[in-house]
Amino acid sequence: MSNCCNHDHDHNHGKKTIHEHSHGHAHEHAHDHTEAAADNTKPAGLADAEEAVFFIQKMDCPTEEKLIRARLGNMDGIAAMQFNLIQRELTVQHRLPSVAPIIKTLTALDMLPKVKSDTLDAEAYMGDDDDHSASYAIPARKWLMVGIAGVAALAAEVVAWSSGDDGSLAVIALALFAIAVGGVDTLKKGWIALRHLSLNMNFLMSLAVIGAAIIGQWPEAAVVIVLFTLAEMIESLSLDRARNAIAGLMAMTPDQATVLQDGAWIAVAAKQVALNAEVRVKPGERIPLDGVVTQGQPAINQAPITGESMPVAKQINDQVFAGTINGNSAFDYRVTAVQSESTLSRIVRSVQQAQGQRAPTQRFVDQFARYYIPSVVAVAALIAIVPPLLLGAAFYPWLYKALVLLVIACPCALVISTPVTIVSGLAAAARHGILIKGGVYLEQGRLIKALALDKTGTITHGKPVVTDVQLLSDGDQALLLQQAASLALRSDHPVSAAIAAHWTQQQNQQQNQQQRRADEVADFEALSGRGVRGRIGDSEFHLGNHRLVHEMGMCSPQLEARLQLLEKQGKTTTILCRDGRVQLLLAVADTVRDSSRDAIAQLKQLGVSVTMLTGDNPHTARAIADIVQLDDARGDQLPEDKLAAIGELIARHGYVGMVGDGINDAPALARAQIGFAMGAAGTDTALETADVALMDDDLRKIPDFIRLSKKTHRVLMQNITIALGIKAVFLALALAGESSLWMAVFADMGASLIVVFNGLRLVRSL
Repeated sequence: MSNCCNHDHDHNHGKKTIHEHSHGHAHEHAHDHTEAAADNTKPAGLADAEEAVFFIQKMDCPTEEKLIRARLGNMDGIAAMQFNLIQRELTVQHRLPSVAPIIKTLTALDMLPKVKSDTLDAEAYMGDDDDHSASYAIPARKWLMVGIAGVAALAAEVVAWSSGDDGSLAVIALALFAIAVGGVDTLKKGWIALRHLSLNMNFLMSLAVIGAAIIGQWPEAAVVIVLFTLAEMIESLSLDRARNAIAGLMAMTPDQATVLQDGAWIAVAAKQVALNAEVRVKPGERIPLDGVVTQGQPAINQAPITGESMPVAKQINDQVFAGTINGNSAFDYRVTAVQSESTLSRIVRSVQQAQGQRAPTQRFVDQFARYYIPSVVAVAALIAIVPPLLLGAAFYPWLYKALVLLVIACPCALVISTPVTIVSGLAAAARHGILIKGGVYLEQGRLIKALALDKTGTITHGKPVVTDVQLLSDGDQALLLQQAASLALRSDHPVSAAIAAHWTQQQNQQQNQQQRRADEVADFEALSGRGVRGRIGDSEFHLGNHRLVHEMGMCSPQLEARLQLLEKQGKTTTILCRDGRVQLLLAVADTVRDSSRDAIAQLKQLGVSVTMLTGDNPHTARAIADIVQLDDARGDQLPEDKLAAIGELIARHGYVGMVGDGINDAPALARAQIGFAMGAAGTDTALETADVALMDDDLRKIPDFIRLSKKTHRVLMQNITIALGIKAVFLALALAGESSLWMAVFADMGASLIVVFNGLRLVRSL
């Protein structure tokens, strides 16, 4: 029996191993100490740290992130920080007695912080569980003020052009009014940046505006600051689309549920429905909460969770998920998770937390920006000083060129493009039943050159049935089958389940005979990769695979011939041994998923080498491999063999993925660069620990994931090229004296919008 009954032995160990993998040796490239993903398990070294999550209303640009990181990074007691610009969230691991010093620091930076959750100071700083969607919106008052400022700035330009005097009292008055009404926030941020010695965009823009005023370019100073403020507002609106791509997932859950209370069905707010409540769903309605069917046989459209296009027929005790859509039949179900812990809520939470993991390109861009701004500022200073001092050139024209260069130095378009692109890709994948646990995996999925697949439950349905029962010695076949089932009932392995189900079905069919009960099993033990053992009465029994019989020295030529005949037919063989003698042979067959052959063909087209690793015998492995047209199939694979196989594939191909069920393939999943868990809907372990969780059992989602990864990388490269290309063009124009301050602001605004909307294309890419 392939890996017979491993689950009982390895379940807890497997879960731990995979979880360690998600923060472990295979992914050092994905994490640094301050940018680890915010998940349920704290990274090493933070075990004693408390965690607080802040909503920061004025943090929507890398400029603010840099300033906050600089200030909090130097504060005693701060262990780590993760930033989520799209959601305007800051997660802080700290060893402070309260979050008051953090609140004070953020308030001093004019960031309008609010604590979302904190283990120490929840009562002090939290009210109700706030919805911050209103806080993302730009107040109507700000639009009005910017509109008035824009009119005043244009009026200053008109007056200056008509009078030919940029320094007249009327022009200065209009310009100052425009700056005061439309640019005071920018100047305030610039002053804060100066106080904290942070070379950010607000500081550069403030410097450019003040410099323009000093050299008498009052109309241009007003136009520049109004355009910059408008650009920030438009950029914020465009980021809302990326934010809404994730919020839209949660919007699929209805606000109310029809709940049975005191014998009557009444409408109750979904977030107030308790565990085990009875809920009724009418035809065509969305399901409000996770649960199990108690009455009815509905057909459910599970596309919001799994991406499946066809409705799934449900029976009593089958799972249903919040956000999915009922067909034409009303049904009742029992709630198994409150709204905040539904599968859909966990998916949304995972996607939001995944943004905290910076993809490789994002880390490169952040590093580039760190040196880019000081370099441009230094060049601008040289341009303003060197020609007038050494060449006797006029001071004001060269100072103006330097100011234009300062505006061009803004890296916002470059830096904001990467998180928008990654978030769009993560949201697109989640909508199609692919849960990616970090931008690093989304971007690096394109590098996969080899993929290892488990057989049972991955290529096959994982629901085998008993096809043959053969008596190997004198004895009562019915009694021996009962003893085999008694051992198999102690395991949840698919082969064991098939044996137990076969015996149970036989018992149910014996209408005129007394039904037997399973035997008590003592001293039960799982034999990793081989089977199980236990005592029934005075006899010791082993139920295991071909390998186990060989190792126990009980495989005769006659038995070998029988086993090989069955195995060549693609069947998995299991032998029951009693007191060192073979007694009963059972053959189990699994069916191949319809999608497996298509998925493997797509993977080959993408240049991915596919290998099947299974604990089944080599004959069965070869038979299944032939059906799905696999070249490399390896049988008799113990967990350590699968681990060695992954190491071999890494040595040969470089970047390797492993597909398993998230538990019993733990060592191999941990060794591979990307671990995929199949059928993760409703499975806490897979949702929490897999690098990529496929919400249903369709292997075709893996080539979809690789194609999405390739497209994400292309968009990231396009955005970097666009942002740097536009900067380079206007840098050349500035040095040639052909660019003005307002042109530079337009260029920056245009570049930001282009890269943001280019990144948003990924939302509809699958």
